[in-house]
Amino acid sequence: MSPKTILYVEDNELNRRIVRDLLKRTSYRLLEAPDGETSLDIVRRERPDLILMDIQLPRLSGIEVTRTLRSEPITANTPIIAITSFALSGDEQRAKEAGATAYMAKPYSPRDLLALIRKLLPESD
Repeated sequence: MSPKTILYVEDNELNRRIVRDLLKRTSYRLLEAPDGETSLDIVRRERPDLILMDIQLPRLSGIEVTRTLRSEPITANTPIIAITSFALSGDEQRAKEAGATAYMAKPYSPRDLLALIRKLLPESD
């Protein structure tokens, strides 16, 4: 069985490295996108099983990308975890209205993020 694929959409390389290190010891396959536009191309080509979506992205926001993904039949039910800075109030509500499955505020505990990922997308045996 092939590993389940996670796409992490995040413009900050340090944040991407944290998640890369977190998932290194799991069976998940990680794809990365530095912005919303690139993420749409990757999603349509790779069809990830779960998406980690930063909300604050250059050009095309994570909210806009989430809305777009929810409107497309192949990604309408793909779990999306919205991730945003804790200081920006209203982001959780906007993310949920756009169709995010779950929400996590930065800074977050990598252990908590991994638990949420595993809850929404159990690892392959």
